[in-house]
Amino acid sequence: ITPRLAGLIAGDRALRNNAEARAVFFHEDGTPRRSGQKLYNRDLGRTLRRVSREGTKAFYEGEIAADIVAAVKGAPRPGDLSQADLAGYQPKRRDVLCTSYRQHRICGMPPPSSGATTIAMMLGVLERFPLERYKPDSADAVHLFAEAGRLAYADRDRYLADPDFVPAPLNELLSPRYLAQRSALMRMDKSMGRAQAGVIAGAQAFGEDHTTSMPATTHLSIVDSEGNAVAMTSSIESAFGSRIMVRGVLLNNQLTDFSWQPSSGDAPAANRVEPGKRPRSSMAPTLVFETTPGQGAAQGRLRYVLGSPGGIMIINYVAKTLLGLIIWKLDPQAAVDLPNTGSRNRGTDLEAGTAAETLAPALRARGHEVHVGDET
Repeated sequence: ITPRLAGLIAGDRALRNNAEARAVFFHEDGTPRRSGQKLYNRDLGRTLRRVSREGTKAFYEGEIAADIVAAVKGAPRPGDLSQADLAGYQPKRRDVLCTSYRQHRICGMPPPSSGATTIAMMLGVLERFPLERYKPDSADAVHLFAEAGRLAYADRDRYLADPDFVPAPLNELLSPRYLAQRSALMRMDKSMGRAQAGVIAGAQAFGEDHTTSMPATTHLSIVDSEGNAVAMTSSIESAFGSRIMVRGVLLNNQLTDFSWQPSSGDAPAANRVEPGKRPRSSMAPTLVFETTPGQGAAQGRLRYVLGSPGGIMIINYVAKTLLGLIIWKLDPQAAVDLPNTGSRNRGTDLEAGTAAETLAPALRARGHEVHVGDET
């Protein structure tokens, strides 16, 4: 158990209320397990071995599924999950979303993940600015990055959700003409404040989104000796999901990825809860290919594999790292280590205890509402 995990266990008020979770994360006397101790989840081992032997049906049907349903319905705040819900669940294969930026092909997940689309919009509106002239930790660079985030997050919140329910106007959002129009709203000397979503002809007019911000998620980037690459982002939402553990598995809390209000005025939110709908995420597993003019991703050389934890902040984290790699030519560790800054269209965030914090006065002078914190 790491010090961070120990702190999360000790500080969680609901985890101990589930008998299975209590047996894994707490001692018999109810005290939380401490940093440096070994944590054993033997039920999870048994579940994984069974799925390995019998396939996914062993999880989505039969005894394990029945136990999951019973645990959800028997929770202090019971849900209405059924065995038919689990048996009917199907993963979906989506076509990759790839966009071009500065002789690179950047590929990621399309909706219902909003990561690749929003990052592409940010890079697109920044295209006309000579970012390489500014230091990455300068007021000018952070100002432009935050303004790009305002515009992109505004469009994300208005237009992106499960494409089986909300046809996403991706071609329009990512068209050079539209991005140039959005970029024209950015000024070097003044922040635009809270941005409004752009108007796309023919697209349904959705209401304001009210999706919460929860710092969560994990990510793995892997390239093996044969050149196979994986960028994998996964989440159960917050450290312990729903705080319901069944057969060693912590059940997720992904409902928090939907808008907490179904509508704004007379217009529904694109990311509102609906039966069978998949929640919109900010996850941004990314593969970057270095190309020459006329080449596509298939011909380009795989250059970077990246992604990030961080909930709704993932988009800014990955966009920052991409700029560090492509614009400022930093090595991967230096790009990741750049101070976290940006805007989710809710003020301008600066990471506490870093050089970015010193930029607060200069940014406030340009009209930014600055927030300094550990998790930006």
